Amino acid sequence: MNRLHHSSGQAPWRPAIGLAVSMLVICGGFYAAVITGLGGMLFPTQATGSLVMVEGKAMGSALVSQPFTSTVYFHGRPSSADNDPMATGGSNLAPSNPELRDRVAQQSAALASTYQLEPEQLPVDLLASSGSGVDPHISPAAAALQVERVAQARGISTEQVSQLVAQYNESAQWGIFGQPRVNVLLLNLALDNNYPL
Repeated sequence: MNRLHHSSGQAPWRPAIGLAVSMLVICGGFYAAVITGLGGMLFPTQATGSLVMVEGKAMGSALVSQPFTSTVYFHGRPSSADNDPMATGGSNLAPSNPELRDRVAQQSAALASTYQLEPEQLPVDLLASSGSGVDPHISPAAAALQVERVAQARGISTEQVSQLVAQYNESAQWGIFGQPRVNVLLLNLALDNNYPL
């Protein structure tokens, strides 16, 4: 009787431990390896971070903004994360926050002076950071505003720059998600490729 009680008390632990180890190997090892391998084969660009390669060198990611400040390049939107993909996130400042209002006022005044516009005419994405803080896109309006500046800085015609902007103008994903947009990194790389300095 004691032997039966002893064996029945220990038996349930053995299959439980065996099952736990088996699931760890299957789900944590085999499944992860298969899915990672399939992802790499089916979506090689996305699986490696959507890196943009030029002559074998990674110039950045098509999904992460970069700080362009030179007049020969298109400028992206402000980044609340300093364009750091490891620190993504918005500023979380309310529209009524004095710090945000001061920053936007200074930036809009500077841009309005550069482009000879009233501050109210500026595309809002040149003044406001995205929710992620690292959005690499600007609106077609923001790109169009910068065409003349970039053309003058590079010594080429506005028509040449406008044609490149049109080539890199992306429509809403699948026609329904998001807004029309222009990837700043891809556009600037195309500028360097087509009209090197």
